[in-house]
Amino acid sequence: MISPSEIMQSKTMKILKPEKKYTFGDYFNIRNPAEEIIAELGYHYSTKPLALPRDENIEKDSLDGIVTLYYALLPKISLNSEAAKREFMIAPLLQAVLKTSDARLNMEYPVEIDDRLSGMIDYLFRSTQELIVIEAKKGDLEKGFNQLAAEMIAMDIYEGDNGMSAIYGAITIGQVWGFAILERERKIITKDAHTFRFPEDIEDIFSIIRGILK
Repeated sequence: MISPSEIMQSKTMKILKPEKKYTFGDYFNIRNPAEEIIAELGYHYSTKPLALPRDENIEKDSLDGIVTLYYALLPKISLNSEAAKREFMIAPLLQAVLKTSDARLNMEYPVEIDDRLSGMIDYLFRSTQELIVIEAKKGDLEKGFNQLAAEMIAMDIYEGDNGMSAIYGAITIGQVWGFAILERERKIITKDAHTFRFPEDIEDIFSIIRGILK
């Protein structure tokens, strides 16, 4: 008798074709659930409310400036591409993080692990002890999470045994942000059940990113 785990394995093994090379962007277009995709890459998946780190000592004046400028320019800008959202909605927030922390930010960071995990990571924040992978997508948060998960797994392999216990991830479509954590020892990616809106929840988004990088 075939066990449920064997049935699941037989299903997931059909997702990625052995003769094909996959980039991170390809995972956005795979329609299988995140759980199946992550399982095929050798990790586990869960979703629940996360108690993410937060920095409560944030400078609200700089964030108010971002929000004010956003609403002033919004009627004059078309946001129908990933590039436009990165420049107008995402970049100002990440710049504010850089100004108030010692973290470093890499953009379009290249990673090559194997034929299943390769490509460019939109934003990669690195501090002394923590790492945040940020993926910006045009319109679908769920499909974007599949891509984010592949990137987090790639960075887990890439980093090797560096003493880092977790890798954090963030997916954003500009107006909405979601977070996740990869527990490296247990090989579990947990997606936060909560999402945050930009610019309404800008303080939450900012304090979480700052809290992770502290």
